[in-house]
Order: sequence, then structure tokens, then C-alpha cells
Amino acid sequence: MKKLILLFFGLTLTFNANSQIKTPQPSTSQKIVQTVGLTEVVLEYSRPSMRGRTIFGGLVPYNEIWRTGANANTKITFSDAVTIGGKELKAGSYAIYTKPNAQSWEVYFYSDSNNWGNPQEWDETKVATVVKTNIFPMPMKIETLTMTFDDISNDSANLGILWENVYVAVPIKFNTDETVSASIESTMNGPSAGDYYTSAVYYLNSDKDIEKAKNWIDKAIKMSDKPAFWYYRQQSLIYSKSGDKKGAIKAAKESLRLATEAENDDYVALNNKSLKEWGAK
Repeated sequence: MKKLILLFFGLTLTFNANSQIKTPQPSTSQKIVQTVGLTEVVLEYSRPSMRGRTIFGGLVPYNEIWRTGANANTKITFSDAVTIGGKELKAGSYAIYTKPNAQSWEVYFYSDSNNWGNPQEWDETKVATVVKTNIFPMPMKIETLTMTFDDISNDSANLGILWENVYVAVPIKFNTDETVSASIESTMNGPSAGDYYTSAVYYLNSDKDIEKAKNWIDKAIKMSDKPAFWYYRQQSLIYSKSGDKKGAIKAAKESLRLATEAENDDYVALNNKSLKEWGAK
């Protein structure tokens, strides 16, 4: 009898393990990746449908914070800083909450994006910005909640929210022109001290043209307001490899002085070792 019970129990477990059925979620999820200018924007949200229900003023009450979707909070992620509602939002992720009304909405960008729906306790200090936007009535019904990026240019886009017979848009400003202009300015001004330093060290370690490396490290130091001890350390190694022991010793002594001031024992030891090898007095 016991064997039959155990056999029945085992078969039941096997049946249950093999009979798990997957069904569609009532509110499907959507992920949109949109590039605006040089910034990547990722929008993730769940999409409930009307199903014959009154949405705004009904399923979604007026004058109350709404998760702007279903399930987990709607999340938007910016790869670079943007400006919304006159405030700069740092690169990162934000939850989007809304407070619908009959004539206008308030759209909140909330710095904590890891809530399931609304936060248990609303924290005003986490509101990165809030935008008030007017309603645009739609000439047709939008069955399923839809979010879009509209009117895209290099420097701006509208985050659109559509459902039932309502459309609202949140203007987002991107810093594309500033970023591109700074890049152009930097490029037209020629290589930076860091560019020369990196190139010189690469040539040193790759056994390439040591005279070019010497020229570049000299430029890197000359262009720096306060060259760091590691700059002089690499200069000493490059000069030594080029056969200029006098220049190598001079650079190593400067690196040693700066490393001592910075209390960097590793570079102090490296410079002392090199100075001894090069016969410095």
C-alpha cells in the first residue's frame, strides 16, 4: 500500500512539473531604444488595454499619482544628461509617474526607478523634475497604452503618452549641439596633452619610433599646467631608451620630487632605482 501511495505521489509531482502552462500577460511589456542626437534613450513600460473600461477619471482616477502603465514602474534611461522642465537630469534611469486631470497632466521623473508600481512612500526629494502638459484630444480611441518619441531633432524630442482619447507630450532637450561643438573645438585645436602622453607611452612600450615618442612626451609636459610625476617618469624612460641619459636623469629627479610630495612610495622607489641604474649623482 505504501509503495502505491509513493508511486502515486511521484507521478503527481512529475505531472505537475511537466504541466506548467505559459499564458500571455494581460499587459504586455515594451522596450524602445531611441537615439536623439548623440544620446541613447531607453524606455521600458507595460501596456494595459481599455477592454471596454473608462480609463481617465475611471480606472485611472484624476488628481492621483499613476504608475503610467502596469506592473513595474515605467522607466526611462538616458546615456547623457538632458533637460526636462527647465531642470538638468543627470545620465541614468528615472521612473515616470503621472497625475492625470481632465484638462492637463503632471508628469514626474522620479530618481528611484526600482518600484513595483507607485512607491510605498512618495519622497519629494526624489522628484528630479515635474512637467505640466496640456491634453490633446485624439479623434479616435487608442485601445492600448502607447508611449512614443515624437518630433525628433538633433537637440530635442517629445515623449508622447497616448491612451483612450488622450495624447500628452513632454518636451526633452538634449545637449547635442554643445557636445558636438566642444568636440569640434577640441579637434580643431589639435591633440591635447593627454593625447600626446598616451601616444608617447604607446610608442615606448611598442618599440616604435623613440624620437617621435620623445617629441610627444615633451609636448605633453609643455602643454600641462602642472605635469604629474607619472608624466616625468615616462619622459625619463623615453629619454633613457633614446640614449639621452642626462635628460633621463633630469626627468627622473623631477618625477622623484613630485612623487615624494604626493607621498607615492611606488613611484619614489621606481625613480630611485632608475637613478641608481643610470649613475645619477
